[in-house]
Amino acid sequence: MAARVNGQAASRLMEEHLEVVQAARSLAQEVERAAERIARSLEAGGKVLLCGNGGSAADAQHIAAELVGRFLKERRALPALALNTNTSIVSAIGNDYGFAEVFARQVAAMGHAGDVLVAISTSGNSANVLRAAETARAKGLEVIGLTGAGGGRLAELCDLCLRVPSTSTPRIQEVHILIGHIISQLIEEHVC
Repeated sequence: MAARVNGQAASRLMEEHLEVVQAARSLAQEVERAAERIARSLEAGGKVLLCGNGGSAADAQHIAAELVGRFLKERRALPALALNTNTSIVSAIGNDYGFAEVFARQVAAMGHAGDVLVAISTSGNSANVLRAAETARAKGLEVIGLTGAGGGRLAELCDLCLRVPSTSTPRIQEVHILIGHIISQLIEEHVC
């Protein structure tokens, strides 16, 4: 016999989503500042490196695709790279140096002063994302974090940390991609 879902479950989850989005409106100015910082880097010839694990890895890849491809309008390609997408690099670094180094080693190889690292972690405590942020700061990259309410240890390593006001991983991730879309659109309007 197939399981039945309460008819109110989906509605309740959508309401939770809307509540977090409404609360996240308090981040609007910080989101605009993040877009300005990334746009400034791109205009100066810099690039955007992004990293995260699990759903945050998917968000990193999604945002990179919006920048390299296009978001809403035809324009030049913008240099962005999700550090979690090359399985050969990730597995080699993970095997040889440990999983905590999979992003940091790539930042060390490809990051330059003036670039931006977008570090995504709902908890703000993912070891490999923290190491990437530490490496980025040491190399002179600007670090923008996307986290949940507390910000975790990542908040201390960021030049700008966008803390979604929630402790629910799914709701945080939903707002992270909303923020990624807003940043992509603002960049597209101002850089291209």
